[in-house]
Formats: sequence, C-alpha cells, structure tokens
Amino acid sequence: MPRTARTRGRAGLTATALLTAAALVPAPAHAEDVTDYTITVDPSARGAAIDDTMYGVFFEDINRAADGGLYAELVQNRSFEYSTADNGAYTPLTSWTAGGAAEVVSDSGRLNERNRTYLSLGAGSSVTNAGYNTGIRVEQGKKYDFSVWARAASGSTLTVSLKDAAGSLASVRQVAVRGGWTKYKATFTATRTSNRGRLAVATTHAAALDMVSLFPRETYKNQPNGLRKDLAEKIAALRPGFVRFPGGCLVNTGSMEDYSEASGWQRRRSYQWKDTVGPVEERATNANFWGYNQSYGLGYYEYFRFSEDIGAMPLPVVPALVTGCGQNKATDDEALLKRHVQDTLDLIEFANGPATSTWGKVRAKMGHPEPFHLTHIGVGNEENLPREFFARFEKFRAAIKAKYPDITVISNSGPDDAGTTFDTAWQLNREGAVDMVDEHYYNSPDWFLQNNDRYDSYDRNGPKVFLGEYASQGNAWRNALAEAAFMTGLERNADVVKLASYAPLLANEDYVQWRPDMIWFNNRASWNSANYEVQKLFMTNVGDRVVPSTATTTPDVSGPITGAVGLSTWATSAAYDDVKVTSADGATLLSDDFSGDAAQWRHSGAGSWSIQDGQYVQTDTAAENTLVTAGDPAWRDYDLHVKATKKSGKEGFLVAFGVKDTGTYYWWNLGGWNNTQSAIEQAVGGGKSTLLTKAGSIETGRAYDIDIKVRGRQVTLFLDGQEWGSFRDDKPAEPFRQVVTEDARTGDLIVKVVNARPAEARTAVDLGGAKVASTARVTTLAADQDAVNTETDTPVTPVTSTFRGVAGKFTYTFPANSVTFLRIKRG
Repeated sequence: MPRTARTRGRAGLTATALLTAAALVPAPAHAEDVTDYTITVDPSARGAAIDDTMYGVFFEDINRAADGGLYAELVQNRSFEYSTADNGAYTPLTSWTAGGAAEVVSDSGRLNERNRTYLSLGAGSSVTNAGYNTGIRVEQGKKYDFSVWARAASGSTLTVSLKDAAGSLASVRQVAVRGGWTKYKATFTATRTSNRGRLAVATTHAAALDMVSLFPRETYKNQPNGLRKDLAEKIAALRPGFVRFPGGCLVNTGSMEDYSEASGWQRRRSYQWKDTVGPVEERATNANFWGYNQSYGLGYYEYFRFSEDIGAMPLPVVPALVTGCGQNKATDDEALLKRHVQDTLDLIEFANGPATSTWGKVRAKMGHPEPFHLTHIGVGNEENLPREFFARFEKFRAAIKAKYPDITVISNSGPDDAGTTFDTAWQLNREGAVDMVDEHYYNSPDWFLQNNDRYDSYDRNGPKVFLGEYASQGNAWRNALAEAAFMTGLERNADVVKLASYAPLLANEDYVQWRPDMIWFNNRASWNSANYEVQKLFMTNVGDRVVPSTATTTPDVSGPITGAVGLSTWATSAAYDDVKVTSADGATLLSDDFSGDAAQWRHSGAGSWSIQDGQYVQTDTAAENTLVTAGDPAWRDYDLHVKATKKSGKEGFLVAFGVKDTGTYYWWNLGGWNNTQSAIEQAVGGGKSTLLTKAGSIETGRAYDIDIKVRGRQVTLFLDGQEWGSFRDDKPAEPFRQVVTEDARTGDLIVKVVNARPAEARTAVDLGGAKVASTARVTTLAADQDAVNTETDTPVTPVTSTFRGVAGKFTYTFPANSVTFLRIKRG
C-alpha cells in the first residue's frame, strides 16, 4: 500500500489479551527501599522525532535466503543452469537424478538467448528433482502448481509425479507435448504430508525440457511467482518501515559487464536489476557471491511488490563500479560507468514512471501499472576504496538529482565502524554534503554495550545515518540483549539515525554461510531467533518522539587487561620465532626460541603447527584461526616480543595477548582483509570487534619484529621498532540502558529498559510530574544469557502482563537478563 496509508498503531503491546504475571510484576516499593538504578523522565522537554521508517529489514540472498528460501519455488536448478562458475561441486544436473538418456544442452535449440541451457530427454527416460534440504515439502490437502516449458517435434506424453520413499504423494498427471517450445501446466493436490518429496518427469518420446517448476498454490498474499508464506509473514509481522535489497556483497562484487554475447555470457557478475525483471524464463542466471546459483526468480519486481504488500518503503542498492567484500577493484571503463548510471535512472523509471514510459511499461506488463513510490536508493556497498568509490558515487548522484531531485541518494562508509577507510569515507561524505551514509558493523556483545552513545556526538547538521547492517555476532540471548541496549541509543539519536536494519535476515539451516541471522528455517518450518524477538518488540513499539530521560549507571569494576599470549594465522602460512614475555619489573615470564619442542604451546584452533629450522610454523594456507596459546591467563602488565615471517597465503600474522580462552582475547591482525589493512581486534565470548585499524600489508619472506606493551588497560604496539599505534580499553560495557518515547496516536509513554545483568534491577522511575494512569501494559523478554531459539524450543518468547503500580514516581524490578517495555497511558 502507499506510504500515506500506513498507520502509526503499534500492535506489540496491545494486540493480545493482557495477563497478570505475578512473577514479573513487583508491588510498588516503599520510599525507604533501596534501588539499584534510577530513571528520570522529563516530559516537558522535546526529544528527537522518530520517522515511521526508523526500523526496517535488509534482505540479501545469503544462506539460501532466496532460492530455497523466501522464493517459494520448490524445484532446485529448475532451468538446468547450475555451473562450476557458481560452485565447484555443481553440474548442470545438480539436484536432479536421471533415468535413461538425459543431457543438458547449450545450443541454438534453447528456449531463448538468455536461458542458455535446457534438458534433452530421450524416449522412455526421466528426471527426478530432490528440491532443497531433505526434499520437496508438501502438506496433505494443499494444491501445488506444476509448469514446464517443453518441445517435442514428434510429440510426446510427459508423466509428472510427486512421490517419496513411501510412495505417491499425489495423483499422477500426464501432459501431452507437441511442437515447439510451449509452457504446459498441471496441478497436484497432496494426499499426505511429506518433507522428503521428489518431483519426477518422464517422457514417452524424445523431448526437450526447461523451467521445470513446482509452486505451492498458497504463496504470500497468493501472488504469482510468489513468496513462501511463513517466511513472508514473519517479516511482515515486524512491520518494517523499509526493505533494503538485494544486498550486500552480491551487489558490488564480480564483473560489472552485462549478461550478453558481447560480454561472453559472464556468470560472475554484480547484481544488475535488468537481469531480474520480465518473464522468469527470460531472466539471466548468475553466480552468487556466497557460493551458489541465483535464478533471479525473485527479482526487482518481486522485491518492490513485497515491500508494497507489507507497507514498507523499498530501498534498492545498485553497484557503484568499485567492488567490495575483499575484491577491492575500481572499474575505469567510462562507457561501462555511464551504462550503469543510465541503468540506475531506468530503475527509478521502472519503479515510479508512468505505465506509458519505457520502463514503466515493463512494470505494468508484469502486473503493476501503478508506481511503487521509490524515494531512497543506495549506491555501493562496503567499498574499501573510499576515494575511488566516492568519485563514482558523485557521478551517480549528479545524474539522479538532475532527473529526480526528490530521490534520497545514499552513500556508505565501508565495512567497519571505525578506521582509516571509515574516516576517509565520512570526510568525503561530509565534504560532499551527502544526504545519508550507510554504516555497517558486526561486533561483539560487549562492543554494543560499550557504544550506546555512539551517535550522541554525531554532527546534527551533517549527513544522516542509515545503519544498514549490524549484529552482535551470535543468536544467543546475550547477543540480543546487547543489541537491545544499543537500540535504545539509536532511538535517542533518531534525529541522526534515520534508518536501521539488523542483518542478515534469513538463514536456511542446511546452507549457512553467515551467522547470526534473524529468521531460521528449513523446508518444513521456520522460527524466530532471540534477535528477532528484540527487533519485533522495538519495531512494533517505536513511538513518534523521544521523551528525554536519564538513568544512573552500573559501577565500573573492570581491572587491568590480563591473559596469556597467542599466535595464529588466517588462510596463511607463517613462521614465528624468539617469543618472549617480560613482566613490567623485567622478570621473564616466557621465552621460546623453538630450538627444542613446542611443549609450552596449546593448540586450540585449526591448522597444522610444527617446529621447522628453529621456528614455529603453521603450514595450512586454507585454515582460518589456527590459534596456539602459551602462558598464564592471570598475567598482567607485560611486554610481548615476537619475530614473524609470512611464508605464503592471503594474509599476514595474528599475535594475541590478554588471552582468557579460545573466545576471549585481543589480537593484532597484521595484513588482514586479504592483506589490505591491520587492526586490533577484541574477542569476547567468540564475538569480535575492531578497536583500531590502519591500512597496510605484510610482505612474504620478510621477518618482522612485533612488540606489544600492556600496562593496565593501555596497550602500545610496535612494528620493527616503530610505534604503530596504541589504545586504551576502558570504556564500560554498561548493562543497564533505557529510552522513553511517546506514541502520538495514543498518548502513551513507552518506557523501554534493558537489564543485561545476571541479577534483577530494582529501579526507581520518576516520570517528571506527568499525569499517568495507574496501570501499565508490559511486555517482557527474559531468558538465560546462553538461551538460543530453535525449531523445537523457543526460550526467548515475549510475555505480556499488567503492572498496577504506576504513579508519578514508582519502583519496578526489571528481571535479570531482560528487555522490558512498559506502555503507560497519560492520565
């Protein structure tokens, strides 16, 4: 529906009957009672306005999020176009089993020029498709629509069946085929439920097949070429303000050429929107950056349509001709750049142009004569070459603004929350008066607890922020708690942070390239992560304006950095020597020149370590995080010296200090990110965040002297005797965070409190003289910090209740490890 029709009603705390849960609702405290925290609200002050589009979702085809996921097609490799270009293990018959004579052909007899391959099936032969996961999922009594493009010069009869190992799943269908390429259809009604179905097609005479398809009749909103209903409904239930699509790394990686004879039908291309519209049988195919094939059955038209169906603003991202995600190459072909700029203008016409325009006509022919009301567009994604990117971005922006001045054109700041690339990108964005900057970061839970104030100091007159990707590197409740704490800071700074979306959105549990993810699924079920429950609670209870408030904090009990030391590599072979750890008073804590064995070292990671020629060498260039450690986790105030030599591989060295265990440490990452930069990273509970970063690379065969000086919480780093950098890690990971907003429609005050402590937090709340009703509607998320939602167990689930002790001043006890929203009506 159009954005003007979207209401501000927030259902999260109002749609269910209220329960009285005594365990979660404490009685008001007496004035003399001791409290852990105080929240003070100032209803007379005016905080930042919050846009309807504050929170949204980011869809990228990763973890089989599209084919085998949100796209409802049940047949895998329906067009026989899988290739080693997509994945080294693929063949054109991946996911198919042939009986008799079956050959995938690429010749002039193909269905069309862009659909390059088809199946030649001999007389009396058959093929059977295994679908995704354990097979094709069908449910008893439900209808499934089969279609196929086929030709048979002498005529043939196709016998189409749905079955599993136990037998038939539906009545067999027969399709008479004669002549040239024609689309044939049939419908199945499942006679029983199965997760292991197979679709078989047999022919009596020689025939050619392409686009063998099976869709559930029941897609989201019953749209043709539609979406898997349960997944789409989970996304819709978030009530997102926007949908960012289609990526992500697949947008700006690979070749920038088109899919044509002139370019050699390249299969490793950036995501280009014109490849993905029009009849599905005429859409291009492509290799996905994440290691599988993209059919483009779910394309730009479907993204726009889905955004409209859920009342969200569409926010597409186009390539800027500078590759990111480790590829780091700028395209200098001016004609190619002009073509991509024109493609972007054509995209806006496709979305917004009249049905009589060139690209509006394409949209109308696909079934949507009315415009999609596009207002924002992103150019580029996580480029590590900020100057090269910005030079090209400016050309896109100039062309867009000249023709469509009301479109908001979004730039970005690279792949991290800080560092040289980030700083340079932001400088260019500020100097260029960019509308909005897309920030991305994936960090540890501690980082999110420490950086609630990240946007407090951003320039209110500079570019606005689109936080397009963020997550705390895990799906446990501790991760979601940290994200919730951080989100209170996003809302408090809603005048700067205009858009925010967790990432990634979807993961098929059998095809995972990235964790964490918001919604998990397989071929039979889907379930909400703990992170989803936090996002939903915030997204359905946003409010329209921040009501300024303050809270007391938790006393800081952090001591000095303590821990053992470690050595590691990442997709690299390296040799280490002359490791020495000396205490601040000069005493030797560890000394190893590897003239003997490696008995002092504990190998906890991957890789292959051995003593070679008096050095400790890791030889596996494919292994990631090969950590070995030595020393005492209680060590503090020490100097670490290491001599390191890169032997081969993609990166450099990883030298660890402050090592508590395999998931909690600091390391100096020298020559990381495909040997383009170096950084200090901190890992806490397995989640990493970057504390300091600089551009630079490591030379193969050169010996480097690495020295790390740890004093208290101050660390100074030296490379070949020269100070490389320093940092002080003393920012508290505050576990108690809050924000208060007001719902303009209802007048409700929404008090949002995150208690990430393992103990309950008794809190005095002062509403600053506001007249309020005596009851509050409460939603609470609480669980053990290690809790993870799964298909069969969902320990993180919202509980609604009524609190009857609200007054101008009252006390509330927030449970341990909890997120609590209190909706308080004005009196």
